[in-house]
Amino acid sequence: MPPDQTVNLFVVNPVPDTINSVVNWTEADENRSARWRAEGGAPVPKRVMVVDDQLTADAAYSLASEGNGLLWRGDFQNARQLLQAMARRIDRKPRKAATSPTEAFNFHRQAQSQRARTLGMLLLPLDADFSIPLRRAPNVKEACAEAYGPGEEASIVSLRELLGVIGAHEWRKKGVEVAAIEDRIHPHYGVFSPVRGEYVGLVNDAPLPTTKLAFDIGTGSGVLAAVLAHRGVKHIIATDQDPRALTCARQNIARLGLKGRVEVVEANLFPEGRAPLIVCNPPWVPARANTPLEHAIYDPDSRMLLGFLNGLAAHLEPGGEGWLILSDLAEHLGLRSREWLLAAIEAAGLSVVARVDVKPTHPRASDASDPLHTARAAELTSLWRLAARNA
Repeated sequence: MPPDQTVNLFVVNPVPDTINSVVNWTEADENRSARWRAEGGAPVPKRVMVVDDQLTADAAYSLASEGNGLLWRGDFQNARQLLQAMARRIDRKPRKAATSPTEAFNFHRQAQSQRARTLGMLLLPLDADFSIPLRRAPNVKEACAEAYGPGEEASIVSLRELLGVIGAHEWRKKGVEVAAIEDRIHPHYGVFSPVRGEYVGLVNDAPLPTTKLAFDIGTGSGVLAAVLAHRGVKHIIATDQDPRALTCARQNIARLGLKGRVEVVEANLFPEGRAPLIVCNPPWVPARANTPLEHAIYDPDSRMLLGFLNGLAAHLEPGGEGWLILSDLAEHLGLRSREWLLAAIEAAGLSVVARVDVKPTHPRASDASDPLHTARAAELTSLWRLAARNA
């Protein structure tokens, strides 16, 4: 039976309300509180203990595993070392033996989630201006402002999240070299970075049906819109509904000097009207995102994929093409079948004009220690050229 054609909207699960969440703890015989920051969606720890450099890694790991938040008052660099020591203890735990690729994926996700919860229990204070009131703490004001917006009040954040914010800031400054545009894309915090170049190469190499107009659905950093513009497409409308992605794409497009040719608009999938070329690179894995920051990777129930397929024919000009960029990793993991995908394409009133495949070259594809190595080693990324059957 073909997939349900009524699924035509891509709705991201709401980000947990961290603005009004508060951490409470007792320190020096006083009841204290501060705003809880958790862009990853982690809940407020129910119990918070004040700790410092005297805490051993074994004790920290044990307390964190039991759900205790550990508010650090010692040296910042010692906190980083403690986090690494806790991670080593987690990673030494034996993996569950899986009897199928799907079970291996589920075990891997469970382990990832538990690891994130445990390591997320090592907490740091942030002053209202995003300074860290600890010895040997770095200046993270700019990185935090990029991720969180203007600082307004003191807050508590996990060290693990803060290190992610710092890393994203460095990526944003440095940018990612994209050969197809002979320039760099600068990803923002929470926006998918174009580090996997095979999907960019597919869009760069596929034969263009037009250079007049194209839609880029779910633009993210704006990289595919930039590739299309670099290839000579005169007008591109790039859509997204995530505020971070919209800001990121607009800044990249402006920095590349493409504002006159690429229009970034807020939309749930498609903009108004029709186009002779519509491109979409949806999240590739049909599974629930554990955090709001994972929505660029996980597409629960294939909602965005189905939304794109089911709306494509109505937005294509006669004779136009829709380009779906999709990995078959989900097929090798047993999460979605090729038969399901072909049935979804047919049910949406579409036909396959052609398909181009490429083998990923990212390091995980050849990492035999990866718990999903078998699936990753077999993975192909494809550009599906689709057309409306009644065109």
